[in-house]
Amino acid sequence: MQIGIFSVGDLTVDPTNGREPTEHERIKAMVTIAKKAEEVGLDVFATGEHHNPPFVAPANPTVLLAHIAAQTERLILSTSTTLITTNDPVRLAEDYAYLQHLADGRVDLMMGRGNTAPVYPWFGKDIAQGLSLAIENYHLLHKLWRETDVDWEGRFRTPLTAFTSTPRPLDDVPPFVWHGSIRSPEIAEQAAFYGDGFFANNIFWPKEHYIRLINLYRERFAHYGHGTPEQAIVGLGGQVFMRKNSQDAVDEFRPYFDNAPVYGHGPSLEDFTAQTPLTVGSPQEVIEKTLTFREFFGDYQRQLFLMDHAGLPLKTVLEQLDLLGEEVVPVLREEFAKRTPAGVPDAPTHAGLLAARDAEQKEATV
Repeated sequence: MQIGIFSVGDLTVDPTNGREPTEHERIKAMVTIAKKAEEVGLDVFATGEHHNPPFVAPANPTVLLAHIAAQTERLILSTSTTLITTNDPVRLAEDYAYLQHLADGRVDLMMGRGNTAPVYPWFGKDIAQGLSLAIENYHLLHKLWRETDVDWEGRFRTPLTAFTSTPRPLDDVPPFVWHGSIRSPEIAEQAAFYGDGFFANNIFWPKEHYIRLINLYRERFAHYGHGTPEQAIVGLGGQVFMRKNSQDAVDEFRPYFDNAPVYGHGPSLEDFTAQTPLTVGSPQEVIEKTLTFREFFGDYQRQLFLMDHAGLPLKTVLEQLDLLGEEVVPVLREEFAKRTPAGVPDAPTHAGLLAARDAEQKEATV
C-alpha cells in the first residue's frame, strides 16, 4: 500500500485571520510540504494541474516535480491530475520521460479531463469533445512511449510520420499511469482497456457512486485479460484533519471547512464527514475510517490524502503531516498488510515494472 498526499494548490484566505498567502509563498509551501512528506515516511506526493485562479498548482507539473525530485531521495512524484484533454500528447511523452530520468524512475501520472470549463477554449479545445480528446490523446501517448518511428493520424492534432519521442522512457519502461475520475464510466473503461490504474478521487460524493465506478473498472480489467477483478490497480482519495483530541480537531477545522471554496457554505461539517471520506478527529478515528474503505471498494494500492487546502496555514499542515506519519501511517500499513489477501498486487513502482518486464522477456526466450 502506497500512502501519500495530494495538493490542489489553492490560494485561499485563512478565515481565522483574513490573510491570503502570496503566490510565491504558496508555491514555496508546496515544496516544503513535499519534502516533509518524505521526512515523515510517506510514499507519494502528487500535485494537480491548473491554469486559472484561485490555484497556483503548476500549469506544467513537471517543473515543480523535477524541483522536488532534486531535493528528495525516495518519494514517488505524481500528478493529480495531468490534463490529457488540453495538453499535446507529444509534449507529455517528452516532458514526463525527461522527468522520469531526472527522478530515477520515481514518477507516475494521473490522467484527467479537468473540470474547469473555460480551460478548454484557452487551449483551442471544445469541452463537448472532452471524452473524445481523452481517449484519442491517451491512445497516442501510450503509443509514443512504447514505439519508435510512429505513423499516426487522428481528429485533434496534426499527423505524425516516422516520429520518435525523445528521450525514451527510462529503461524503456513508461511511467505508470492512473486514470482519475469522479463521475465518468468511460474513463474507468479506458483504464481497464490498457491495464492501467484507476484513481477514484472520492472526496466529494457518497461512496455508492464510487463503488459503481470501481466495480465497473474491475470487471472490465478482467474482461480485457489483465487479471482477475481483485488484481486491478485502484487508488483512492481522502481528506483528514487531526488533533490529539477529537473535539479540538473539529473546533479548529470548522471555520476552514465552512469557508472552503469547493464545499463551503454547503453541507454541514458533520453531514459531510458522514457522507464522504473526510475525517476530522483524532489519529485513531482517521485510522478506523480509512480501514473501512477496503470494505466498500475492495483491496487497493494507493491512498492519497488532501491536507493543504481551504486556507490552512503551512505550520498547521506540517503538524498534520507529523501526526499522519507518526501515528496513522504505521498502523495503516500494518493493518492493510494483515488484511490484504495473497494474489493482490503491490502498488506499481518503476523497479517493479522493470522486473516484470524483464521476467516476461526471459520467459519469452525460454
